[in-house]
Amino acid sequence: MACQCFDEVLLSRPGASKALHETWGWMVYWVGGKQFACEFTASPRAKAPYAGRHLLSLKCDPDRILALRAQYPDAVLPGYYSDGRTWISVDLDAGLPEDLVASLCHMSYQLVVATLSLRVRRELAG
Repeated sequence: MACQCFDEVLLSRPGASKALHETWGWMVYWVGGKQFACEFTASPRAKAPYAGRHLLSLKCDPDRILALRAQYPDAVLPGYYSDGRTWISVDLDAGLPEDLVASLCHMSYQLVVATLSLRVRRELAG
């Protein structure tokens, strides 16, 4: 995809917004006051396998993480600076299928929305 379309996909969800985290230089995507994605380029000095990669970190189902990492070991990494059991970092330059990245974006949003209060979920549902 991924680089051209993921922003559109992430922001298409109800209540989604984004803001630059100036300290880190990362674009962070929010819903209901909680982060559900972030896009950044890891420092060239970061530990392998992250160094210099253009990444999109997303919340993900733990069982799906295992399958994705087995199928795409060079493109789907444990979440960078996050819990690798529930977050992944997708290499946006690795040529992953567009529909897969879009699906992962939607899953991340849904997993985070599920943790919001009932009132906020109802507001998002319209």
